[in-house]
Amino acid sequence: MPQHARGTRVCRACDGHATAHITTGARHRDGTRVTLRVTCPACKGTGTARLGRPQEVTA
Repeated sequence: MPQHARGTRVCRACDGHATAHITTGARHRDGTRVTLRVTCPACKGTGTARLGRPQEVTA
């Protein structure tokens, strides 16, 4: 019988890809590229969304 995966809490802003390395175009002396590490500001680099409080609905 197949197992069903639980719903993961993926960040809406980065879609789970919380960190990106961006090249500046410059190179180090050894020939490697100079990169900047940028993290998602919404999830702070975790890739997961935090659980929010349930909203109350009033009629």
